[in-house]
Amino acid sequence: MDIVTDRMQTQTLGYPRIGRDRELKRALESTWAGKLQPSKLLEVFDGVVEDGWIAQRDAGVDAIAVGGESLYDHVLDWTIRFGLIPDRFRGLAGLDRTFAMARGLPGVPALEMTKWFDTNYHYLVPEVDADAVPVADFGDYLALIERAYAVLGARAVPVVLGPFTFLRLSHLAAPLGAMLDRLLPLYRELLAALARLGVTEVQMHEPALVLSGVAAFRDDVERAYAGLADAGVRLNLVTYFDDLGEAYPWVVDLPVDVISLDFTRGETLPLIETHGWPAGKVLAAGVVDGRSIWRVRPDTVGAVLRRLRALPAFQPAGRLRLSTSSSLQHVPHSAARETALPEALRNVLAFADEKLAELEMLAGGDVARANAAWATFEAFAPADGVVRERVAALTPTDFQRVLPYEERRPLQVVLPLLPMTTIGSFPQTREVRQLRARHTRGEITSAEYEAGIDALTAYAIGVQDGLGLDMLVHGEFERTDMVEFFAQKLTGFAFTQHGWVQSFGSRCVRPPIIYADIARPTPMTVREFAVAQSFTEKPVKGMLTGPVTIINWSYPRTDIPRHEIAYQLGLALRDEIADLEAAGAKAVQVDEPALREGLPLKRERWDAYLAWATGAFRLATGKALPETQVHTHMCYSEFGEILEAIDGLDADVISIENARSDDVTLGELAAYGYPREVGPGVYDIHSPVVPTAAFVEEKLRSFLRHLAPERIWVNPDCGLKTRAWAEVLPSLQAMVTAVVRLRTELDGGDAR
Repeated sequence: MDIVTDRMQTQTLGYPRIGRDRELKRALESTWAGKLQPSKLLEVFDGVVEDGWIAQRDAGVDAIAVGGESLYDHVLDWTIRFGLIPDRFRGLAGLDRTFAMARGLPGVPALEMTKWFDTNYHYLVPEVDADAVPVADFGDYLALIERAYAVLGARAVPVVLGPFTFLRLSHLAAPLGAMLDRLLPLYRELLAALARLGVTEVQMHEPALVLSGVAAFRDDVERAYAGLADAGVRLNLVTYFDDLGEAYPWVVDLPVDVISLDFTRGETLPLIETHGWPAGKVLAAGVVDGRSIWRVRPDTVGAVLRRLRALPAFQPAGRLRLSTSSSLQHVPHSAARETALPEALRNVLAFADEKLAELEMLAGGDVARANAAWATFEAFAPADGVVRERVAALTPTDFQRVLPYEERRPLQVVLPLLPMTTIGSFPQTREVRQLRARHTRGEITSAEYEAGIDALTAYAIGVQDGLGLDMLVHGEFERTDMVEFFAQKLTGFAFTQHGWVQSFGSRCVRPPIIYADIARPTPMTVREFAVAQSFTEKPVKGMLTGPVTIINWSYPRTDIPRHEIAYQLGLALRDEIADLEAAGAKAVQVDEPALREGLPLKRERWDAYLAWATGAFRLATGKALPETQVHTHMCYSEFGEILEAIDGLDADVISIENARSDDVTLGELAAYGYPREVGPGVYDIHSPVVPTAAFVEEKLRSFLRHLAPERIWVNPDCGLKTRAWAEVLPSLQAMVTAVVRLRTELDGGDAR
């Protein structure tokens, strides 16, 4: 159906910022390696930024978000612009300081990194001391906005991270309201400077307003925006990732000119219809999903726009804009480049550039093309009746281990006190990448490729055995990515060639697309496990990625409930565990780093999500033999508030990120009385800094203040694929040295 409307104005909230061919990633890594001058890095950055601006201008967008671009992380940028530099970095300046805050230096730990709301993007958490005095440093930002105006003219709309969200996402040693009062003069100074540049409208990004509990900060938010209302520019208050919920009535009454709301998540339209819309304000309706790679569904978006246009508040038409629901940094650049995908699938995909076209299409009222594409796709991807029947036949016993932990633990592998392991991956060196590329190009046979992988595996096993680790891993040299690898071996997934998105800094991922029902035709990891186990007498872990992480780090179908997809994945992984056990595996690790990430932003929706998310993990592991030790790993996740669900996973061993969070999660687990074994990370693998044995020993002693030694495992924070062997070997040696010292001291060298 067509949408009958005069053309509406359009806006964006951000654009992919790594470059169409990951130019910025490569430039960053070359700079860190000393192969590229910082001036050249900045040239690459400028080129990527301008390409994004021009793409949006040429697509016809009326109001183009500028200033959200970043060399590493936009939250880090604002931390520096406000002068909130922790003391340990104050001897540095410029890019040296920026990268030290992001990556750390010897003896100078980096800022903590965690997930940006419920996305797979990671931001660096500001540290704000109680006596911190913000100092304005807006030179880089104002220069960026001047450049944007030179390219785009009045279409350029600067993006500013709002004061409430900045502080809500920070580690604050003082009350938020007190810090807000110190920050507001800087915000007023910035807005005045933008006004002097000729800026007429500014996007104030405040996604934290959609979080639960925001009512406790109502006075602070109202005071903040009252103080900014007369700064000389129109304010566009931008929220995304959910609806405003109970905060809706007072947030829409804030003294701003435009409010941008997400119509792709939550219940925004019913809130407007129930509570009304304030007279005189413009609504920017985020109907084009900035986080999904699927085209708009014409029936759905058409109904939303007709209901909005029927409301008196949006007459005349100028009071309603069309917008992306969030920044487009969460999707790849262009689906048009994915020529290897089936046409029926490609035609229902919308990456960033296609979403710009969708904005223009919707603004003009033409959705006929999308109708035809969806009809063709539905014939291309029919339901798999066998898979769906298997899910429908599940019973409660499918979701639980045969024996409780206290009874199964004595049957499991016997290891020394403070057993040492790693999380899974070892360095993905140039040799590894070239081997994989040669196989992909057909330059070597599958047998030659496997022989090469086996040689790398043998080396990794030898390293671990030689160092004295207790439970080994095969190194994952055959895996490009912990999700993509499994997706390639399952039905229902499609893969892009150029579909890269930023996870953090220079780290990019290429999420697979879940376009149909999922099944496991053949074993996925058994061959590599068996090869690795043949090289050692020590136990080797089978390594799997959990169902929730596969979903959250893919682009799933939006018309199939997530819990159904999760259970399909859980069944596939359950079959894989059975095959690993048959091949001799005594331990299996099912990683779920994205479990916390997928938690809804509204607390009232937590229980429903956690029920199916933990259920999917238990479905995958519930039929494991009592003798099989089930591990899981979670990194860069704050799950102190969901410890009951973490406990409900019923994993025998959980390893956690710990190096940047200063034992916070470990303390929460101990306070909760977590009854099983824990492997807190002893050093930060995302930093190039090699820890000393003394550093690791100090970490281990801090662990002993929380947990009995019998419940502690020793491991790095995360997998080691992004590090070089020259960093990995001394780091693991330091870990072993520290453990040996403590074992002697604890008289725990004997096997348990």
